[in-house]
Amino acid sequence: MRQLYVTAASKVGCVRPNNEDMVLVGSSFIRNDEFQTRLEVRDDNRLIVAVADGMGGHLSGEVASSEALHNFQFFFNDIPSGLDDEHFKTMMAAWLQSINAIIDSKGRVDETLKGMGTTLVGLCAYEGQVFSLNCGDSRLYRLRHGSLSQLTTDHSFNKEVGMEKHCSIITNCIGGGANSSFFDIERMTDELLPNDIYLLCSDGLTDMLNDQKIEQLLKRGADARALCNAAEIAGGLDNVSACVIDVES
Repeated sequence: MRQLYVTAASKVGCVRPNNEDMVLVGSSFIRNDEFQTRLEVRDDNRLIVAVADGMGGHLSGEVASSEALHNFQFFFNDIPSGLDDEHFKTMMAAWLQSINAIIDSKGRVDETLKGMGTTLVGLCAYEGQVFSLNCGDSRLYRLRHGSLSQLTTDHSFNKEVGMEKHCSIITNCIGGGANSSFFDIERMTDELLPNDIYLLCSDGLTDMLNDQKIEQLLKRGADARALCNAAEIAGGLDNVSACVIDVES
């Protein structure tokens, strides 16, 4: 059993008129709010901690991120017990195709939702096993022994062409007209060590704060609220969401 202390925050930022991000922690959905809780990773339970960054303009990004996280929570809690790693990954891939079809169908019915999409990055605990999932350019980081590492790869144009600076053009997402979305899925069970700190965040955080600044803040004990506030102070050009997970000793 592992004990996790989790803080989450999702803010509109200083420029955008509405917040298209959403955070899921267990059974709680966070947007324009803050949240904290303790969770247990056990052999007899299932948990999700995830960040979704919606896109599409007007209110459609809000719809996409909410639809994806609500649907994912329902699906994840309903999958069969006893899956091995490969079958678990197969189930996640099947869900991704399903949610793509759902979001696409909503766009066909309502013109204002056409082309909407969302990223999704998360940590999922399934019967004692922990997996990371990533689709898009939201990120998962780990702070261990004072050193910050990005554990996910951005699915973005700049990565494909070798540019260091992040850009907002993504090459993989949920919805958004994508025909071949995919998850990067990694088993993390043995990676969660006492005193590790994990950070899930939208690019509204990482576009405002570089990795060195994020590392400094986490080493000083910053929670999700403090990280989002720092991004707003730095300009807050986008919605900003973060989830900080402390693996307790």
